[in-house]
Amino acid sequence: MSAPAVRAGDQPVRVMIVDDSAVVRGVVTQVLSATPGVVVATTASNGEMALMQLRSHPVDVIVLDIEMPVMDGLTALPLLAAQQPGVRIIMASTLTRRNADITLRALNLGAADYVAKPVDGLSAAEDFKRELAGKVLALGRPAPPSATPLRAPAPSVRWRARSKPAIVAIGCSTGGPPALARVMPALARVEQPVLITQHMPATFTAMLAEQIERSTGRPCAEGKDGEVIKPGRTYIAPGGYHMLVAGAAGSAVLRITLDPPENYCRPAVDPMLRSVAEVYGASVLAVVLTGMGSDGAKGCEAVAAAGGRFIAQDEATSVVWGMPGAVARTGLAEEILPIEAIGPWIAQVAGGVT
Repeated sequence: MSAPAVRAGDQPVRVMIVDDSAVVRGVVTQVLSATPGVVVATTASNGEMALMQLRSHPVDVIVLDIEMPVMDGLTALPLLAAQQPGVRIIMASTLTRRNADITLRALNLGAADYVAKPVDGLSAAEDFKRELAGKVLALGRPAPPSATPLRAPAPSVRWRARSKPAIVAIGCSTGGPPALARVMPALARVEQPVLITQHMPATFTAMLAEQIERSTGRPCAEGKDGEVIKPGRTYIAPGGYHMLVAGAAGSAVLRITLDPPENYCRPAVDPMLRSVAEVYGASVLAVVLTGMGSDGAKGCEAVAAAGGRFIAQDEATSVVWGMPGAVARTGLAEEILPIEAIGPWIAQVAGGVT
């Protein structure tokens, strides 16, 4: 995933860092201060202090720790958002089951994204530094609306397949968990298997699967290598692994691999979509939701080349219109839809209505 380029004349993204650890505040300050286009405006050691600082230091992005004395991050989140409407808040947490659950709750309460603190220390975690800097820039300086009209689908790929799809594949990143929470309940009675790749680390994907199962009532879990893909089930790519499909339609199995990251991500959407297109051909329905970068665009082109169908979330309802924007710019998307319309649209198509 890549951050938007810093353009001449851009105002710097102003950031507040909120963490009870002076060491963490120092490292994060150092990382972001070394990032072109970013200025650390202020820091705070707990949520209460952050509220006080925000009165005199308005910022574009807040990096907010979860576990802090006096006032923790989950308590501070809605108060900070109310005090400065429009501020983008990135939750920072360690990779524990409890923190994963709290982080998902925070995302559903309005946090824009999260970063997982590495367990082996911040100082040597290059992936963490790149991810943090990229997300701060992407959220603090949204890309301007596209001046290029979206191209209509080419006649040769204008939905040759109108029969019911055999499988639904969904990809997302920044803003993905709340988007999935809006989409998935509409798929509760969809008979096709649903595959989801969300850019997330381990533990977080397991919690996401539990959250989706609760909201839909259909079985949902992290995919397992060699598992037979069954109707009516939802499979989440496990954090740190790509989730692919192998075999033949009707008896396909999941392949969980440690193949190299793509678009700086593992799991990544492109390899999932390529493999789904190879196995299911024209019977694929793919969906790309909010996220930074361009992961999913090449995979959707593979779906279209196999005769399948795909749609993308629109710019107005995306937290970041990177991934769905890249998909839209292929000119091959059947629809570009607001998030509230995507679940019903998938359910209709999955039912063979259109």
